[in-house]
Amino acid sequence: MPKPTKKLDTAALKAELVAKHGEAQRARIERGVEQVAAQWREEDGDLAAFVREYFIADPKALDDTFARLERIFEQLDGHFNELGRELRWATDLDLGPLLPVDPLLAAYDPSAHVTDDLFQSKIGFVVLLNFPLTTLAERTAHAQDYTRRQWAEARLAGRFYRRVPAEVQQEVSRAGAAADLYIAEYNVWMHHVVDGKGRRLFPKGLRLISHWNLRDELKANYANKAEGLDKQRLIVKVMERIVTQTIPAIVIDNPRVDWDPFTNTVSVAPADTVEPNAPNRPAKVDTAPEPDTRYARLQAHFHAAEKVDPYVPVAPTQIARTFEFQREIPEERVKALLTQVLTSPLVPQAARLIEQRLGRKLEPQDLWFNGFRPGSSRSETELDKMTRQRYPTAEAFAKDIPRILQGLGFTKERAAYLAEHIRVDPSRGAGHAMQAMRRGDFPHLRTRVEKEGMNYKGYNIAVHELGHNVEQVFSLYDVDHTLLQGVPNNAFTEALAFVFQARDQELLGLGKPDAAAERERVLNDFWATWEIAGVALVDIAVWHWMYEHPDATPAQLRDATVAIAKETWDRYYAPVLGGPGTALLGIYSHMIAYPMYLPDYPLGHLIAFQIEEHMKKKGPLGAEFERMARYGAVTPDQWMVNATGAPISAEPLLRATEAALKR
Repeated sequence: MPKPTKKLDTAALKAELVAKHGEAQRARIERGVEQVAAQWREEDGDLAAFVREYFIADPKALDDTFARLERIFEQLDGHFNELGRELRWATDLDLGPLLPVDPLLAAYDPSAHVTDDLFQSKIGFVVLLNFPLTTLAERTAHAQDYTRRQWAEARLAGRFYRRVPAEVQQEVSRAGAAADLYIAEYNVWMHHVVDGKGRRLFPKGLRLISHWNLRDELKANYANKAEGLDKQRLIVKVMERIVTQTIPAIVIDNPRVDWDPFTNTVSVAPADTVEPNAPNRPAKVDTAPEPDTRYARLQAHFHAAEKVDPYVPVAPTQIARTFEFQREIPEERVKALLTQVLTSPLVPQAARLIEQRLGRKLEPQDLWFNGFRPGSSRSETELDKMTRQRYPTAEAFAKDIPRILQGLGFTKERAAYLAEHIRVDPSRGAGHAMQAMRRGDFPHLRTRVEKEGMNYKGYNIAVHELGHNVEQVFSLYDVDHTLLQGVPNNAFTEALAFVFQARDQELLGLGKPDAAAERERVLNDFWATWEIAGVALVDIAVWHWMYEHPDATPAQLRDATVAIAKETWDRYYAPVLGGPGTALLGIYSHMIAYPMYLPDYPLGHLIAFQIEEHMKKKGPLGAEFERMARYGAVTPDQWMVNATGAPISAEPLLRATEAALKR
């Protein structure tokens, strides 16, 4: 495997080029030569000869080269994205049992060699020689001064900030695909989860994926006055068993055994309780715990990232790359925003209001209290009935997209345009949105559709994913430079998706929010941000621990994650929700499947709130959503200034929450 090279002496070469092309080109020459030299290897050949031949001084030739590269990279990225989607088709979609070859196909990344090939072919070096590779500090300092062309140039060069060998990139892909499939198949059959009295509290056939569906089922049971609290406590115990890996391996996606998570006992399920569509699983008593698979999958991500580290000296850890290059917000600023919410004096005030509504002391499951949502008094059964009737298949949801979008404030013409550019698929997992990366391809919306039709959980996720897809259409098809396609980072696409998701019941015809409902929306946003902020801190801390203990075993990583989750809970949540020592914050599946993604959710809530506040003043939603989304992938604060007039901040949410609590 090639090793990163030592820095080359380029002073004479720079002086030669300045003499040839003139003093006006000095800054470009000095920067470009340094950028090339930083990535050049001995096997690449004669550096000086390459630089002499490929430095572009003529402005028109530079413009033409920029335009050519922009078009080519759109096609490269787009077609490789499509190939990856096809390779993961069987593992991503609910199309029946997997073939033995399917996980192997999903783990293969056809684009793993692209960056390597672009460097070896010298195309990457042409980019680095002629276009500026900027730092986050530079982009932040000059954000308001950059032209759209300068932003596009920054993104063009930015794709070559690292030179990672293809075999290393392939290992990253394998780790991701394995973790993805592990999570997608992590289901619990709730009719076979019994309480201490042997009661079956959940209906036959209810199969919930961790953690998304478990959490959503917990939230739905606030409307169940009879058994809701017992069901919630049972789900919490299931979650804790998953995090601590004390869950018996045999109960995972197995309706042929019954399990009491409180005593952790397993028994063979009576034949008349087993679902007709039950998968072929062993029906035997076996309490052997899951063998730390959860943490082995997480550790595989880490070890793959470790192999990338030497090739990115400007960001030599996955943590640094995530914050500096992917998120483009410094880690300390993100943690400060999260801590500002976690320690707000408004938290205990909101908690007292929740206690009044529940008529009891708060418990750990109230981390997911959803009673602030307008319409939350409706039972899950009623909502399920509505969505199953309306959406018996994924195709039915696809056909309804134009109506949904018009309900969100898009014109009939723009709604039709968007619907034509979005494809809907039945998801094997909880659901996700898969972007397109070239014009001519289309984003895919994946949501879970059970045999009886799309339940409310699936519908709620589908509306969220539709928000992603609409952003993806606008930020690809309607952006001025395809090098700027997308949004600054995942938090922004989550924020725009939250804007859609918050209106899911309105889109079912259950009424538009009034002043009281608006107050509820604010309180709901605040509580949801508080909930996920601590989870995000756990995610960050776990990655720091892995870098501090690179030789740890999965069991040691498990113990460390549990300890970090408990410590974070005891610091920020136990004073409000009780349950000291619970590992509940470690349940989020993102920690295992999507490295360092979780901080984007609380950031997304803060961004979404600022966007909502802006839209209330401007409106209609459709036109403003489009204006924001088509601005493209500039730095986060610059995007927010364009969208709302102010940089990212927790203050708008906190001010609105304080006002809502006073009312």
